[in-house]
Order: sequence, then C-alpha cells, then structure tokens
Amino acid sequence: MIDKNTLEEKALLSVKEMCIYLSIGQTKCRELLSDPSNGFTVRIGNRLYAHKKHLDKWLENQIY
Repeated sequence: MIDKNTLEEKALLSVKEMCIYLSIGQTKCRELLSDPSNGFTVRIGNRLYAHKKHLDKWLENQIY
C-alpha cells in the first residue's frame, strides 16, 4: 500500500500514486497526464509520470 508520507519525498509520481495524491480516479488521472501541454507530464518509454513540483504549481494555477 502506498502511504501519503512517502509521496512527499518522491520527484515523480506514477498513475496510482498521482491518484492517491490528488484523490481522483485513474481515468481522470490518465486524461490529465495524456495532455503534454500541462507542464507536469513526464513520459519514460510508454509510461506516464507526473513531476510532483510541476504538478503542485499547475494545481495552484487551477484555483479560481
């Protein structure tokens, strides 16, 4: 099981880790990661990861 405390130390989050971090489902997570213009998507091979610091900045910009 993935603990939220261990997510704070990571630079890249997998799809499952991003789901836990944001409390969203895998479908929405993959939808967000599939858009390369968001600034936080990192593709390594066929896998998608979220760069945590860039994800946090992106989240701050989503606040109305």
